[in-house]
Amino acid sequence: MNKAIPQLESVLTCPVCGHTKRETMPTDTCQFFYECERCKTVLRPKAGDCCVFCSYGSLRCPSMQARGRCRGCSD
Repeated sequence: MNKAIPQLESVLTCPVCGHTKRETMPTDTCQFFYECERCKTVLRPKAGDCCVFCSYGSLRCPSMQARGRCRGCSD
């Protein structure tokens, strides 16, 4: 069975000021907080999401890409 390799870079977009930044996602944990470098707003996951990448990123976290569920939170 050929599984796609998860992409590890995602572009986070601040919902307050619209600033975007490409970041490398962790593969072994959930990132619950992220501070926007422009407006200093601390982003947190939306209800039902495991991390800031799933809520505000251009790609969901590696666990969600590969397995459809979050390894960092549920295992």
